[in-house]
Amino acid sequence: ASCSAAAAQAASPARVRAPRLSGAAGRHRWMASKTPVGFVGLGNMGTPMARNLLKNGYPIIATDTFPESRKELLDSGAQILDSPADVAEKADRIITMLPSSPNVIEVYTGPNGILNGKSIQMWPAGMKHLARVGAASLAKLTFMVGGVEEEFNAAQELLTCMGANVLYCGQVGAGQAAKICNNMLLAIGMIGTAETMNLGIRYEHCWGLDPKLLTEILNMSSGRCWSSASYNPVPGVMEGVPSANNYQGGFSTTLMAKDLGFAQNSATSTRAPAPLGSLAHQIFRTMCARGYANKDFSSVFQFLREEEEQ
Repeated sequence: ASCSAAAAQAASPARVRAPRLSGAAGRHRWMASKTPVGFVGLGNMGTPMARNLLKNGYPIIATDTFPESRKELLDSGAQILDSPADVAEKADRIITMLPSSPNVIEVYTGPNGILNGKSIQMWPAGMKHLARVGAASLAKLTFMVGGVEEEFNAAQELLTCMGANVLYCGQVGAGQAAKICNNMLLAIGMIGTAETMNLGIRYEHCWGLDPKLLTEILNMSSGRCWSSASYNPVPGVMEGVPSANNYQGGFSTTLMAKDLGFAQNSATSTRAPAPLGSLAHQIFRTMCARGYANKDFSSVFQFLREEEEQ
């Protein structure tokens, strides 16, 4: 599934860990004692996640379609191979970090895919958006995993190297469902925050409120939410967020629109009313068509401002 991590494990002979030594030799032996982990997809999320596994002593065998991404992880100490099939030949466990469902299908079932006639187990895991690139670098991601509980337990050790929270959600697909629900609420909350901030800044009867003051008021009042307190969409209000960098980085509008599409499909199939989710989907789809596709989804504030000026 899109923007989610999937860990795969094939049957393999047991490996015996060697005793730990001190110094450089000890570190080398310690890393060698851990089973290599395959990693496919070394983008903004995949590279820092793979690095955290390296930091925890797991040898990484990886691949990516972009040479620059390969080199970046090669310089961090990973072994780089040409294809997912090559990775599957060398690694018993594989993590994929891919942008869309077609990419996942191609990586697993394509001519040079992971499966390549093998029998594997998969753990679909949704990831909660928490300024995710920064969270990936700091190993503070939240993983929401669906599958057989025994298989979740087998994957948990790896996931805890990359995230602060690892939650078992139930059967296969439950982790993705949790992620979609979270992102629908996030999208609705971000639109509401952007509308509110724009209204306060433009409020003509008091010549407009200072955006930093308005943010401070919201965050000490009942209107506080993650979008206002940790990911403010107004440029100049907060440092270290996409709005402070022309909405570069973060979680793209395209990916948010895609997750909202999944949410709408689920709402239709389960007959669950989701009027705000539907409206949010329309807004982010319109943004994609208006040049915001690659900008962070918090650029909805800029989108609303431009709509107002037309």
